[in-house]
Amino acid sequence: MKFAVIVFPGSNCDSDMFFAIQDALQEEVAYVRHDETSLEGFDGVLLPGGFSYGDYLRSGAIACFSPIMDAVKKFAEEGKPVLGVCNGFQMLLELGLLPGAMKRNDGLKFICRPAELKVENNETLFTTGYKKGEIITVPVAHGEGNYECDEKTLEKLEANNQIVFRYDQAINGSKADIAGITNERGNVLGMMPHPERAVESLLGGEDGLRLFQSIVRNWRESHVTTS
Repeated sequence: MKFAVIVFPGSNCDSDMFFAIQDALQEEVAYVRHDETSLEGFDGVLLPGGFSYGDYLRSGAIACFSPIMDAVKKFAEEGKPVLGVCNGFQMLLELGLLPGAMKRNDGLKFICRPAELKVENNETLFTTGYKKGEIITVPVAHGEGNYECDEKTLEKLEANNQIVFRYDQAINGSKADIAGITNERGNVLGMMPHPERAVESLLGGEDGLRLFQSIVRNWRESHVTTS
């Protein structure tokens, strides 16, 4: 499986994502610049964290106009896996690939620490490596991770089982303690915590690795046949 890590001016987690795929997951991966226009040859897309375009205007708001984003939208519409982490999650919201918006954290302070997450849905292509209700530890590092949506949207997320991860304890004010959601089809995941920073025991834990392993396992089940 070959992953694309999209790099924007201001990305600072692109290398973390790259080496998580190359070294921990041991799959093929390449950087793709924001000004490119094609994702041909890739099987999965990763939108990393950071401060794309300095987070001017709103986090992720300028990045969504980058030339590569038309290809990202097409990629998602084709049912292929797209993962947006932190600033990448904010981009997916701005693109309209996921519902809702982000606000500044409660307390208006940047939060950087391990966070305990509850796995709400382990039936997505990103989460089959977890048990439903399992508590995992994945680092967070954000100042604008307070997920917001109206009540109608929240009801829809709940009804469609699109809430994949919740914070086990409230940390930033996110509605319903939401830490990660998918689109209705289940092939696009946005999450504020950083699974790429939890792929080796040396980093403090390996709970994030199972997310990437789930992607690969599900992709292979769909694309690899045996006679």
